[in-house]
Formats: sequence, structure tokens, C-alpha cells
Amino acid sequence: MKSTHKPSQTVYEIKVQGELDQSWETFFKGLAVRPGHPEGQAAPTTILVGPMTDQSALRGLLCKLWDLNLTLISVRRLEEDLELGEKK
Repeated sequence: MKSTHKPSQTVYEIKVQGELDQSWETFFKGLAVRPGHPEGQAAPTTILVGPMTDQSALRGLLCKLWDLNLTLISVRRLEEDLELGEKK
């Protein structure tokens, strides 16, 4: 008998200093990449949003950002029922 239970995934929003364009979505497999310029700040930022299967996947992503020498600004756990790009 097949299980219909989906493994739980938590959606994270990760903000880094520096501008990555949407072509990086392939590198970050399954994450939306949104470049931007915050109001009042000269330095560009990039926001990565997407589901992580578990804490080891999140750590792997943070290691990729470290390897790219990107400065981490924030990591925020979003509500699990949010669609990518939508906020309540």
C-alpha cells in the first residue's frame, strides 16, 4: 500500500549581500532567486526563497553561500503553508 503522506518541508527566506540574477536558480535547485536594492542602502542584496527538506539541506545551502563568499544578512523560516513569493 502506498503512503500519500508528503515529507514535511519548511520554506526559508535567506537574504545575502550582493546581487545574483535569476540564472542562479539552476545552481540553487528549487529556490527562487530575487535580486534587489533595499531602500536607503547602496549595496544590492539577493533573496533566496524555497523549501528545505531538513536541517542538513539548509546547512548545505549555507555552505554554498559561504563558498561563494556571500555575506549572510538573514535566515528566516516562513510558514509552511505559504506559496513561494507570497506572504500573509
